[in-house]
Parts: sequence; structure tokens; C-alpha cells
Amino acid sequence: MFDTLEADIVIMQEAKIQRKDLQDDMVLIPGWDVYFSLPKHKKGYSGVAIYTRSSKCVPIRAEEGITGILCPPNSSISFRDLPDDQQIGGYPIPGQLSVEVDEATLDSEGRCVILEFPAFVLIGVYSPATRDESRDEFRQAYIDAMDVRVRNLVAMGKQVILTGDLNIIRSELDTAGLAERLRKEELSLDDFFSSPSRRFLNQIVFGGRVIGGRDEGREEPVLWDLCREFHPNRTGMYTCWETRKNCRPGNFGSRIDYVLCSSGIKDWFLDSNIQEGLLGSDHCPVYATMSDTVNHNDATIPITDLMNPKGMFNNGKRQRDWTIKDALPTSAKLIPEFSNRRSIKDMFFKKPTAAAKPMTTATTTTTTATTNSQVSPSLTTAVPTSPEQAPSTPNDPASSQPSSQTTAPPSSNSTLAASPKKQPPKRPAAASPATRPQKKGKVTLAKETSKSGAASASQGTLKGFFKPKTPVPSPSKESAGMNNTSSTPTGISTASILLSTESVPKPQSPNNPPPKESTKSSATETPLTTAPNDDKVFDPIENKASWSKLLGKRVVPKCEHGEDCISRTTKKPGVNCGRSFFMCARPTGPSGKKEDGTTEFCCRTFIWSSEWKPSSSVSSSG
Repeated sequence: MFDTLEADIVIMQEAKIQRKDLQDDMVLIPGWDVYFSLPKHKKGYSGVAIYTRSSKCVPIRAEEGITGILCPPNSSISFRDLPDDQQIGGYPIPGQLSVEVDEATLDSEGRCVILEFPAFVLIGVYSPATRDESRDEFRQAYIDAMDVRVRNLVAMGKQVILTGDLNIIRSELDTAGLAERLRKEELSLDDFFSSPSRRFLNQIVFGGRVIGGRDEGREEPVLWDLCREFHPNRTGMYTCWETRKNCRPGNFGSRIDYVLCSSGIKDWFLDSNIQEGLLGSDHCPVYATMSDTVNHNDATIPITDLMNPKGMFNNGKRQRDWTIKDALPTSAKLIPEFSNRRSIKDMFFKKPTAAAKPMTTATTTTTTATTNSQVSPSLTTAVPTSPEQAPSTPNDPASSQPSSQTTAPPSSNSTLAASPKKQPPKRPAAASPATRPQKKGKVTLAKETSKSGAASASQGTLKGFFKPKTPVPSPSKESAGMNNTSSTPTGISTASILLSTESVPKPQSPNNPPPKESTKSSATETPLTTAPNDDKVFDPIENKASWSKLLGKRVVPKCEHGEDCISRTTKKPGVNCGRSFFMCARPTGPSGKKEDGTTEFCCRTFIWSSEWKPSSSVSSSG
């Protein structure tokens, strides 16, 4: 759906779910963040959600509810009582709202989500519908709260977009069969548009039809009806149809969904319309399109600069990517059920980022192999502990600053520092009382951390099993002597070197002789931060030895007789030719006759190995 709409902000009404009903495909949508407002008490009722494309727009503040009385997650302080720099503002003040319905009740049904971008405040709302007299008081109180919040924000100097299902008909052009309806209800046109909800909408928008004098506090309009501005005389522009009477095929409906904006950003929009051809609901989508560049403070600025936090875009060019740290407290990605989750595809194919900052422990000075927070856990990254050990790069700020930590000098034979012959000591020879760990847990951690730096050379990452292994020539004594000051840092794991085949020295051959005047080993000339080549995934059979080390000794399965199976190789031409499988060791032909004269055959138990590729002509049941 998101790919089809090609939108950057999607606002939904009537989600009709509870918190427990949220699923992965509602929250963990790649490239999107989402903010929900769900009913506090009623089940399967109301509900609003706003999805934002993280590559185009990132809000700087987010709230749930129209009044600001609700609290952020894991907090007992309401939104309107937060510090000024954390507030969106425009909250109703005493005397602006009626006292018949309290504010907590108004925001208990999950009817509003408010996001603030540097450019404007976006209010996604689902206004109560007209049903029976028991809801008239609640409906009018909610409409008053919307009016007060929007006008207060505009009075603060902020631009506002109010959008969603308002459940209000603005004019006679916005509903079908109005004349017949008025005749049955014995109402005049003026009486129809004098209802409180229609008076609110026509007083808040420019060009609205106001019957009689304007209400106190609503003397001036503040919003523009974008759809009607682009299509002022279009008839039949309806967004909702009654499903019980199947009114949609005949386009007998009403326009009750709107995109309204304040005057300061009206010229930013290039188009606004409805998408009556998109089915799936009793409503159809309404959209508005902004220009890529807008006029802001007498200057032409890319819209992305005004739709993201400071420093994320500069002159339309991305400076940094969105991370989970940019998610606001009300983001659904921070809900415990969905936080710190990632897809399996990211675990295998996400590119490694820049090297992490140097880090040491209190009881060891050896280098440790840790996992960068931006790299998946299956990719091990080597973290040097001193500037002398770290390969200097132009973009690495740590390489130009002296380290304040005391570390051991690099090993003299450090061309491949993970050699088991020369391992760094597990702990200092003499630890002072100040540095000696006080708890048993810390001692264990120090041992494990020290061990990982030396033993990581014999360990492989999960991705390493899918990559071809290029033989690494053993360093000669001469090269070891020449590289004792500028070589690979101590403790770099073999896994980090095997992330890319380009970072491994090529074997010498007659067609590829070594350079004659080289004074450095190829391991130091090739950067270790080369991105892995994700274009080709090799068959695991090519790394059978590595899998065996990881999984241990293979256990021969048993057949139906409880006997060890035997391994056979497929000789029949096809995709499985040359691959192995297990089957019963007994003969496969007739083994004798029973007393009743029938022939007894042995069982044929087949156990497919991970190397087998089932085809359409092979039954997996054996």
C-alpha cells in the first residue's frame, strides 16, 4: 500500500484496534515510523495513526490527543506540563472549553495524533460522527477543542495542517441529494448550515458560508480548504459512501474528509484531490502535494530542510541517516514489543559503518572484538584500543587526537595479530589494588573480553560461511620485521578481515607476481573497512569445513529399524546430481516372502541433507 500511494506522510482514521492488536506489519515497516492514538477503554473503536517516511520527513515533537492532557509513555507529566522546548503548544486555557465534558474524557477515545515538523504542526484527527442525542455533547466539546487548539497555534505564529475525517459537510456541493433530505426533514438550507458543527467548519476556513454573525473567538478564518481551492466548482467530489445501501457505484455520498492548512504555507501546495478509485473502505483517500522547494523567510529552500530536525538535511542534501535515536517517545517503534527489532535481511546485508571509538577495560589493555551499534550482530568489528594500533584514515577524528588512556604497545609480529602463537596476556602481570576488580563478575568479564581478542581469529561470523575464502599467505620473517610499526592492529578478528574478499591479499602466482619494491605487506595496504560484496551468495557446500567446525561432528541418523543410515550420492542428472542424502542400509530389493505369500521389502528412509534442492518431481515425504 505504501509503495502504491507514493506518499511521505500517511494519516489513517478508525484503526479500530487496541495496543495488544498491533503486529509487526503495522509497526516495523521498513523506512517508516508510526505514531498511534488508540482508545483507552472501548475495544475495536476509533483510533488514529500517522506514518512518516524516515528518508523524507522526521518530526521533532509528537503528542497524542487534542487537549494535551495525556502523558508521554512511561511518564506521569502531561504534554502541556512538559518544559517549553518539549511542548508543541496551543493548549486550551481555562475558559476556552465547555465544562460539560472534561479533557481526559475527550482524549480517551484515540481520536488525534499531533506531529510537529520545523515547517508546520500536523494534526491528524478523527472527529466524532453524528449518531444520536447521547453523543451530541461529546461531539460539540471535541469540535470546540479542535477549533481552540488550531487557533491558539496560529496565534503563536506556527503554521498548521488539520487533516482527517471531520464528519462534517461544508456546503451543498459536498453531499448528494441534499434537496430531498431537506424536504424530508422540513429544513431550510440556512437551517441546515446553522448547525454547530457546520458553523465551526465554515468559520475556521476561508470562504466558508456563515449564517448570521460569527461566534465569539471565531471572528477570522485561519485555514484553507485545499481540495476546494484547487477544484472550486467540482460536483460529485465525495469521499464517503454508505455501504449498507451500496451507494459508492452510483457516487451517492458526501465529502467529509479534508486537508486544511494555514495561510503561511498555502502556496507550498501544488495539488490536492481525492482518490475515489482506491477501494477497501467506505472512505477514499484525500491527498495534498507539496513542492520540492518552497518560499520561506524570503528565500527558496528545499522542503526537506524544513521537514527534518536540524543537521539531517542541508540545502536538500542528506547529512545523516535516520536512526532509532531520532524516534520520539510516542513512536510505536519504541514500544517494548517492537523495540530493538531488525529484519533478517538487515542482519546479513547491512553495510558496516565507520570504526567505533576506542574503548578499554579497567583490568586489561588488549584489543577486544566488539559489535558496532550500526552493524548487525553477525558482523564482528575490530575495535583498536590505541591510536598507534588503529589504521589512520582521513575521516577518523580519533586518529588526530591523542588518547588519554594507557595501552600496551603493539606486538612486533602484527601482520596477522590473531596468530595463536603470540597471544596478549589475559591480565596484567601485577595489577594495583586500584585497578583490581572488586566483584567476581568483573573478573569474568575481563577474562572473556581478553579472550575474544586472541581467540576471535579462529572464530567465523555467520556471514563468513556464505563468502568464498581466499587463502592468506603466511607472513615471512622479513615482512614481519618491516611491518612491526605500521601493520594490522593487535586483536583484529579473522571475521572482520573476511567481510570483503578485496581486503584479503591475493595469492602469488606466475600471472600475479608480488611487487618488487614493496615495503609493506598487502594486509596493511588494503583497508579493512571495505564494504562487503553482497551481489553473490555462494552455496554452503563450498564452506563445508567451516560449517563442520561450527556445528560439530555430524551424527548419523537412524532409519525405521533403529540402525545407522548410510550416505549415498545422487547420480541422476539434474539439480541434485552429486549431492548426498541418507537412507536405510538394508537392501532395497525383495528380501523374501512372508507366510501369506506376499513379498517383504525393506524400508526406504530418506533424510534430506541441507545440500539437497527439492524439485517439483521429488516428494519431500520420501
